[in-house]
Amino acid sequence: MKSVHIFVPATIANLSCGFDVLGACLDTIGDEMKISLTDTSEIRITKIEGAKLPYDVDKNVAGVAVMALLKAYKKKIGVDIEIYKNIKAGSGIGSSAASSAGAVWGVNYLLGNPFSILELVAFAMEGEKLASGNAHADNVAPALFGGFTLVRSYAPLDIISLPVPKELIATVIHPQIEVKTADARAVIKQNVSLQKAIQQWGNIGGLVSGLFMNDYDLISRSLEDVIIEPLRSILIPSFNEVKNMANKSGALGCGISGSGPSIFTLNKGMKTAKKVADAMENEYQKTGLDFDIHISKINTTGIKIIKN
Repeated sequence: MKSVHIFVPATIANLSCGFDVLGACLDTIGDEMKISLTDTSEIRITKIEGAKLPYDVDKNVAGVAVMALLKAYKKKIGVDIEIYKNIKAGSGIGSSAASSAGAVWGVNYLLGNPFSILELVAFAMEGEKLASGNAHADNVAPALFGGFTLVRSYAPLDIISLPVPKELIATVIHPQIEVKTADARAVIKQNVSLQKAIQQWGNIGGLVSGLFMNDYDLISRSLEDVIIEPLRSILIPSFNEVKNMANKSGALGCGISGSGPSIFTLNKGMKTAKKVADAMENEYQKTGLDFDIHISKINTTGIKIIKN
């Protein structure tokens, strides 16, 4: 039996202005998975720790993603999946994406990498479709590619890897409440004004340009969401207060991570990232809610092997 033990990183989706198209890969937060090939010709989820998730492969995002891969592979093989969850479901930092991406990455690795990373993103998106009703790639793409990613197109799928400025550090606060992706999508309006769309396009272009130019001021000016954040922020207790404190403490920008409730900042340098973390922590303590704080470099490699 071939097997691989992997670390699957958490991710920040949207990055304020890039709803469903921009994402970033974190380095210090993530799940672990063990993927094995067997001679059973079955896909089995044999162990889950850290979360109450279904063992039925049709109802588990990892199982659904692997089913999509094996349908394309066109050969019958058995797969056993063990999932060790450290990313809480509904946290806004890519819990379902980690399971989906890790499962297909592990199977592909054990098969000798017959599929490209872009193809793996498409398979993992089937898991995201199960989780949220929408086959989006803004979490699975950075988990698989590493770094920052731009989904230029969904049909056909086209993903661009973006540069990572060396001093860029993320701070994430995760309130211990759950915001389901499906619920967070339900509050979004299907039509926006042309004026707001133009503003959002400019910010996306500015953020991408800032990453290429290593221009932290441009990155800061571009981390603005005039379409989604005003609607979703009402689902997150004290969002505006935390955002204000983070920005006053030197963050380049602050926004909702994915569908929330996690709130992210991008910062120049570790010293500022820690200062921002302290400010966010002090502000959020006022809510009386439990929360976690994470400080992380941007992970440029994505999924990593822990042990073969």
